[in-house]
Amino acid sequence: MRSVCVYCGSGDGLDPAFTDAAVGFGQALAQRSLSLIYGGARNGLMGAVADAALAGGASVTGVIPQALVQWEQAHPGLSQQLVVGSMRERKQRMADGADAFVALPGGIGTLEEIVEMISWAQLGVHFKPCAFLNVNGYYDKLFEFLDHSVDQGLMRPKIRQMILVDNDPSRLLDALARYRSPVEHRWLDLSQS
Repeated sequence: MRSVCVYCGSGDGLDPAFTDAAVGFGQALAQRSLSLIYGGARNGLMGAVADAALAGGASVTGVIPQALVQWEQAHPGLSQQLVVGSMRERKQRMADGADAFVALPGGIGTLEEIVEMISWAQLGVHFKPCAFLNVNGYYDKLFEFLDHSVDQGLMRPKIRQMILVDNDPSRLLDALARYRSPVEHRWLDLSQS
């Protein structure tokens, strides 16, 4: 594992622990000489994780659509800032460049991005780990829903088990490094869909 894609809020949220966790995750990436790929903003949790990774000497790549450069406030100090034409291109570039995917606290955009990567992992589009840094139980209700989906027969238990969760950045990175996909073959190739 050389690079980790992080999805998180472009705002800070109300709990100061969210920013602390973003900083801690950025620091943990740098301590392990891992590169960060993220949405390219300088504000909110996105900016906090990027700034911490940069301060620790990590390479940080931002990927931001031209339409969001002003709104999300593109980070001016990254190792590399890729300005792309669309959200679809943004997500694809982030996915292609990463060896793992982690969601920190965020809103609907964060959730949409990590769930798409989990869906792709389920289908064998990629075999990379997908994880949540569950700060102060932020995602607990989501995990209850996923467990309910298993109970209702709409999600296979092995798919639920492939979603990694921890509240500690270092332990989560250890789990990402150990991960082996339970998916046996590629069900879908995006280039053919």
